[in-house]
Amino acid sequence: MFRPCIDLHEGKVKQIVGATLTDDPQTLRTNFVSDRPAEWYAALYKRDGLQGGHVVMLGPGNESQARAALAAYPGGLQIGGGIKPENACAWLDAGASHVIVTSWLFPGGRFDAGRLHAMVDAVGAQRLVLDLSCRFRDGNYHVVAERFQRFTDLVLNRETLVRLADSCAEFLVHAVDAEGLVRGIDEQLVRFLAESSPIPVTYAGGARSLSDLETVTRIGRGRVDLTIGSALDIFGGTGVRYADCVEFNRRLKASSGGALRGL
Repeated sequence: MFRPCIDLHEGKVKQIVGATLTDDPQTLRTNFVSDRPAEWYAALYKRDGLQGGHVVMLGPGNESQARAALAAYPGGLQIGGGIKPENACAWLDAGASHVIVTSWLFPGGRFDAGRLHAMVDAVGAQRLVLDLSCRFRDGNYHVVAERFQRFTDLVLNRETLVRLADSCAEFLVHAVDAEGLVRGIDEQLVRFLAESSPIPVTYAGGARSLSDLETVTRIGRGRVDLTIGSALDIFGGTGVRYADCVEFNRRLKASSGGALRGL
């Protein structure tokens, strides 16, 4: 299934090569900067019945655009970026269906179970999405935090997914080394997620064609959805038509008798 996204950076909707998102602006590689506000995309997704998309605030200065998107599609979008127990409920009240948390769980790069419990206490597991975006190193996928730059002590393996599944509704996993490059998905990672995760997962990173959506749907066994960013025509891409993704979901819904989640 196709899941939409709205990535916000410096108050604008952008598509960025994930691994270049550092404190040094000279390293940043941007594929697309929209002249449309975030609420335009949210209204489009609402019109087409696309649920479970994520709004991600990449750094400061994005709060007003994020709130406008949530107001345009209340209950239809998740929100991530700087989420912690102190502000999580306010974002849900603003219209988010779920809050997405990552870096706050890893002070100093170390996973803190106590912080996870605090997030669950604040919003409940069914309103929480854990961002386990990762990079491959030394034969394993390692969860990364702080705009994908810091390797944490958490290895993304089956044990990790099973252990964390009771504390959230879904996982969000960016394949950071593929993010924004439009060179194809990380099939090894998608297969691992499909085989190992007890709960739904949204995968993002590298999608370049509608065949990638078909591949994720097939090897994901109905448990892994795909976000398409830089390849999508509404984000300046040429590889994938947004209308084709909408139609793909409609066909998938029809073939499943409407039983698919989020449709």
